[in-house]
Amino acid sequence: MVINKPYLLFLGDAPDQLAAKTAQGVAHWCRADCLGQLRLAGCHADAGLPDLTVAEAAGIGARTLIVGIANRGGHLSRSWLPALRRALEMGMDIASGLHHRLTDLPELAEVAARCGRQLIDVRHPTGAFDVASGRKRTGNRLLTVGTDCSVGKMYTTLALVQAMKDRGLNVTFRATGQTGILIAGSGVCIDAVVADFISGAVEALSPDNETDHWDVIEGQGSLFHPSFAGVSLGLLHGAQPDALVLCHQPNRPHMRGAPGFDLPRLEDCIAANEAAARLTNPDATCIGISLNTADLPDAEARQALHETEARLGLPCVDAVRTGVTPLVARLAG
Repeated sequence: MVINKPYLLFLGDAPDQLAAKTAQGVAHWCRADCLGQLRLAGCHADAGLPDLTVAEAAGIGARTLIVGIANRGGHLSRSWLPALRRALEMGMDIASGLHHRLTDLPELAEVAARCGRQLIDVRHPTGAFDVASGRKRTGNRLLTVGTDCSVGKMYTTLALVQAMKDRGLNVTFRATGQTGILIAGSGVCIDAVVADFISGAVEALSPDNETDHWDVIEGQGSLFHPSFAGVSLGLLHGAQPDALVLCHQPNRPHMRGAPGFDLPRLEDCIAANEAAARLTNPDATCIGISLNTADLPDAEARQALHETEARLGLPCVDAVRTGVTPLVARLAG
């Protein structure tokens, strides 16, 4: 899979910022590769890039349109098709992380074939995986876990990788979601793997390594989410994490997309993730907390971080606001 740069990020008609988290992630971590964003009428998200038409983006050299939306169920809206067809006709490839395959849409497949362009479905693994063995692997592994989906697991993972590299540690980012793959250029979309093979896919993604090497594995979902707990559990078992970092957004009223389900207490979430992880690594331990305080004023964010750290006795950071140095110190010490 080769995704040609630079990018035009397609935000479509995303109803809120979380719905455009793929675009936000790519813009944050690969900003130099992003020329602009394309938003349709009704879009309420913004990746902080110049607004461009397809023709304007093509005119300044965009080579791939990235579908930057992560909607519930991963559906590709038919209202997006005119813009996507135009991108192909203007010489761009299209890359998408949605469950709905670009290649399953005849309207796009015909135009792509006629124009000699690629339709890249990064969410759909092309390789075959074995069932997990549970065999202990060499090297060290950290997995981010969450109280909910879309709470900052990918941002925390990438911030950890960057801070560990800055400290001179031997570390690799292992992407398990569409945005991470677009950033890293490789990985496995775990939520698109057949259930029996989820843990095996994570074993393949994070194989044996040097004794001083860390694989930092991007987490998905939450053990407490009624829709996505199965993927989270498979990740825990396949990752065999030595270290866990719990990610949380403090003021969420309920699980995202599940109004009848409250977020768990952090203490309960730590205990559940440690218990599940210890099936394949008896030493798995939560080493810290990463709070997503993006929608809190500075003073409230500082208070949330301080109170959480004092209550749990673990380092508590915001990966974007404060950085992750205290967590890296735990790993390096």
